[in-house]
Amino acid sequence: MRRVAQILLLFFAFAIPWEYSLDLGEPLGNVARILGIVVLLAAIPAVLQVGRIRRLGPMQWLAITLYLWLCCTYFWTIDPTATATKIRAYFQEMMIVWLVWEFADSPSDLRNLLRAYVAGSWVLAALTLADFRSAEVLAAGQMRFAAYGQDPNDVARFLDIGFSLAALLVTCESRWPARLLALGYLPLGLFALLLTASREGFLGALIVLAGCTALLLRGRSKWALAAIFALPFAGVMLWFTIPSEIFDRLATIPAQLQGGDLNQRLNIWSAGWYVFAQAPLVGNGVGTFVIATGLSPIDTAHNTVISLLVEGGLCAVFLAAGVVVLAAFSVFATRGSLRIALATALLVWGMTSMAATVSESRISWLLLALIALSGRLAAEQPDQLNFCFQPVARHFTASVVARPIPGAVT
Repeated sequence: MRRVAQILLLFFAFAIPWEYSLDLGEPLGNVARILGIVVLLAAIPAVLQVGRIRRLGPMQWLAITLYLWLCCTYFWTIDPTATATKIRAYFQEMMIVWLVWEFADSPSDLRNLLRAYVAGSWVLAALTLADFRSAEVLAAGQMRFAAYGQDPNDVARFLDIGFSLAALLVTCESRWPARLLALGYLPLGLFALLLTASREGFLGALIVLAGCTALLLRGRSKWALAAIFALPFAGVMLWFTIPSEIFDRLATIPAQLQGGDLNQRLNIWSAGWYVFAQAPLVGNGVGTFVIATGLSPIDTAHNTVISLLVEGGLCAVFLAAGVVVLAAFSVFATRGSLRIALATALLVWGMTSMAATVSESRISWLLLALIALSGRLAAEQPDQLNFCFQPVARHFTASVVARPIPGAVT
């Protein structure tokens, strides 16, 4: 039963990046929600069969504490219905931290989860390209493109997180199919990201570019050289393929950063800060940001910290900050290429959290879960972890060194 739960967990990780593109409606919901419930249903008998659960780490305990605090806000919320709905959603998202911790046993399990996420990012990028080429979109003169059912900014953030993980797999995969899966995602994901015309996603991509370059240089210099020579050709292709309106929108980034309103975000943050000042310690109840600030129902906080301050108060922010700090410690517990990839992904996630509400995303908790797992494996199986994620050339060297020479005296 445990093996079944592990396989279902991989499908769950694969579906998370494109979950909103396949929604069956209530009461089932999107594909990731369905798979999450299925994984949980398989996890319970798997744990009962063994008779115990894995000892929880600091991040798991802190995530549980944060969830319980968000549940407590139901007792003083200004909208019990919205809070009850959001509590259920948070459980479905935050349970990922435990599922990955419990059912991933080895570095190979970690690598399989990374493969599943990159494969899911492939699907997200392909769906975004399909939107770009659809007849309806072309007829409407649409400027921004995204996978069906997804927000362009969310798509850009999800794609950003996948880049460093894909670059990591490019350097450490020894089999060509897996390496091509990772290598092919880099240009496809970049093309899809630009189609979203997301300014925050584009800034995140600049950070990712530095991390991916470091990974490719550390792995095999020929990959970096090939990328350098391919950049001019890729730039020309993008220039003639992507609508000029997208580049015009991205060109407004300096003006927005210097004196703009960040697409009305400053007004939203000001409203959120005013509401936070009325209940600074405990907040107004999870899921009540829009109601508390009097914004339109389609609005969001566009800032994770402001959202938590309004809904859960300083207590929620301190607990969430603790989770992020523990994730940073787990990153630095790893070594080599894995550390670079995870640090890049966490940095991009943190940067985009300043312009989006990422605490309510399965992607966020999956990334934190993978980082926590990496930290645990770095402590329990350091040699196996380093070998699993070291560049392929070093894999070969290590295997040759370890191989006994026929006829040699030992």
